[in-house]
Amino acid sequence: MTAKLPAPVTLTGRHVRLEPLSRGHLAELWASVGPDPDVWRWIPFGAPATEEELGAILDVRLAEVAAGNAVKFAVIDLASGRAVGITGYYDFSADNELVEIGGTWYARSVWRTAVNTEAKLLMLVHAFEDLGMGRVFWKTDALNDRSRNAILRLGASFEGIHRREKLRATGVWRDSAYFSMLADEWPAAKSRLVERLSRG
Repeated sequence: MTAKLPAPVTLTGRHVRLEPLSRGHLAELWASVGPDPDVWRWIPFGAPATEEELGAILDVRLAEVAAGNAVKFAVIDLASGRAVGITGYYDFSADNELVEIGGTWYARSVWRTAVNTEAKLLMLVHAFEDLGMGRVFWKTDALNDRSRNAILRLGASFEGIHRREKLRATGVWRDSAYFSMLADEWPAAKSRLVERLSRG
């Protein structure tokens, strides 16, 4: 794949702002998320017990950015002005017109709110309309029904299961469920997402 990732950018909607992730977001992220086991249940590296451990996790994500392997965003809830999660782009290929959206987690306080819907809408607009992608894809733990359902609600299509793809924090191998959206599917998906956000 083409190694050069899209340039860092800030994406702003009515409910959230996605801004380049930095160490400066650590205190707000820890205050928002903390060691909540439900937030970290499906994250491959497991739950941090302290703010310092979360900082070490952010350092890994920021190293991915520095190496050109990811673009990471802090998700800012505009109502509170605080960072409530992170998300990002991975596996960008200009030649093949594809990018992955992943590495996402949020504070429980914003689950089932407009935060994820609008964050993903902003990222999809940027991917399809600004970067000219032909395919956006997601992958998640095959056992993570909440994540799988959230991806489907975006308008993505289930593609299948990749067996024994990644090692969980528990030491057990996970199967990953793959989903995608294509450029010609994007206009209809965008209309549905915009309508959903307008209904609150």
